[in-house]
Amino acid sequence: MNETVVVKPEELHDLIEKKLTTAGLKPEHADEVATHLVFADACGIHSHGAVRVEYYAEQIDKGGVTLDPQIEFEETGPSSGIVHGKNGAGQFVADKGLKYAIDMAKKSGVAVVGISKISHSGALSYYVKKAAQQDLIAIAMCQSDPMVVPFGGKENYFGTNPIAFAAPRKGHEPVVFDMATTVQAWGKVLDARSKNKEIPNTWAVDKDGKPTTDPHKVNGLLPIAGPKGYGLMMMVDILSGMLLGLPFGKHVSSMYDDIKKGRDVGQMYILIDPKRFTDLDMFKESVDGMVEELHAIPAADGFEQVYYPGEINQINYEKSLIDGIDIVKDIYDYLKSDTLHFDRYENTNAFGEKK
Repeated sequence: MNETVVVKPEELHDLIEKKLTTAGLKPEHADEVATHLVFADACGIHSHGAVRVEYYAEQIDKGGVTLDPQIEFEETGPSSGIVHGKNGAGQFVADKGLKYAIDMAKKSGVAVVGISKISHSGALSYYVKKAAQQDLIAIAMCQSDPMVVPFGGKENYFGTNPIAFAAPRKGHEPVVFDMATTVQAWGKVLDARSKNKEIPNTWAVDKDGKPTTDPHKVNGLLPIAGPKGYGLMMMVDILSGMLLGLPFGKHVSSMYDDIKKGRDVGQMYILIDPKRFTDLDMFKESVDGMVEELHAIPAADGFEQVYYPGEINQINYEKSLIDGIDIVKDIYDYLKSDTLHFDRYENTNAFGEKK
């Protein structure tokens, strides 16, 4: 397993921002992407943190991201709209789209806002948490590369198609839950590769459709809970792809297939103002009461206590802000180096492997 180093969040942010601006990204955009990646690493979601920087740098450097996108918000109704992202830096466009959605939800009570043509936008928990900090309930979902074997099949069709949810809580940070509709996100395999670490044989299959523990031999991911995860990823694809008039399923462009070309990927926000349904303070107190009742349940053998889904990430985040963030040393050395990228990703398949 690769050695790790502890890095303060501020240093990690500055290193990432510098690498992205060197690649050609505008400082304002690079700052938002760096803030997002540091958040992911601080939460322990290393699959969506600094491990992504080299890919982003190569993509930006080779023209795969619009450096100055003229982002437009098309209001299609009092509670609906589409953000035309023009293939700008994913996290920057998604955050801008979230602001439109938050404003609309506060005005109308509900907002359903899609983001059309966005590059990789990172961990969805980042966005729903920001919405919940504004006293809104938030759901987010997005398409991703076709790299999942459908239940009962042998060839990849859907992506990992994640879903995230957040709700405000009285006196504490929001409850936030973020999951891929696969047993694990592709980024978890990428993280395992960076650490030269085996993966469980329940995560993925090789080119022959057989379970594998070697992250370098992954040729297809598996849906969570078999047909249930398969159904969820179909739902996500319909809501964040077809509903926005974008490619779906196996037609979704790969992150790596043509790194010089923009991506036609969609993301969807559904925001709800609890005040339109109940007393806000009572609602937040109920969410907090649920958490306290979960904490009070006796822990099963092998567990320290019961946490709400996603709580470990919040604990990691708070700890990392004080103690620093564990980063794979090879990634840290790359961030500190003068090397922009190593030409690893151009002309590779959905798993970052040379064709």
